[in-house]
Amino acid sequence: MSRLFISLSMLIALMPALAANAAEPAPAADSPMATIRYCDYPVYPPISWRDNSGEVRGLAPHAVREVFARLGMPVEVVVLGSWKRCLTDVAQGRVDMVIAYRTEGRSKDLLFSQVALLREEVALFYNSDKPLTVNKLEDLKGYRGGLLFGESYGQAFDKFVAENGNIEWVTSNRQNFGKLVRGRIDFIAQERRTGQLFVEHLAGAENIQVLPVPVAVDHLYFAVSKRSPLAAHMAEIDQELQRIVDAGEVEQWLQDSEKDYRAMQAAP
Repeated sequence: MSRLFISLSMLIALMPALAANAAEPAPAADSPMATIRYCDYPVYPPISWRDNSGEVRGLAPHAVREVFARLGMPVEVVVLGSWKRCLTDVAQGRVDMVIAYRTEGRSKDLLFSQVALLREEVALFYNSDKPLTVNKLEDLKGYRGGLLFGESYGQAFDKFVAENGNIEWVTSNRQNFGKLVRGRIDFIAQERRTGQLFVEHLAGAENIQVLPVPVAVDHLYFAVSKRSPLAAHMAEIDQELQRIVDAGEVEQWLQDSEKDYRAMQAAP
């Protein structure tokens, strides 16, 4: 009897605390989040690049910081060893988001903003010592190209790459364009602004040209892991994205990034 009395006494004493815990509501969708982990691979100026101090700069990280600052959410920029690593980590929920093109495969694991951050043209860069004769995507079958691990440039281009196997995969633009300068590959598919900025300051790149007609046109979006609590905030993200696009801030940030990148490259 004494043991039963003690157990009942302890239960009665704990009842107020248990009742308080039971009454506590689950976190709402608009509850403050912990720090947003944004993954970037900063080798795509003016979209994303690193300055001489190691800080990640460019339109993409700036837009991420601005959007989430307006939503009251702090941001941590995570840099991994390749773009493919970023995509793997966001798919598995180890980071919260990336800035990326929308593809069918990525949509299995990611939620994409309805509002695009930026329109981009994917262009073909080549060495004028080995001219390209390309009128349509299939014409690239006779050439060897270079891409960075994890890059995707639209369903048609990705299908072409998968079916033809004429792509050499590397981890950096410097490595890729270096191979083009030396004639080891015939073309590079690259976002037009990024490729042109990179070639401006690349030693030996005097013969690198770009075809005027894009091989693809796509858009960059905020892409959030379905495993992240941030997935509950897509409507708020779209609202802030629409505001910065309508206000012309994205275009201004892009111009500022190009100017700053050129200044860094020109510095002694």
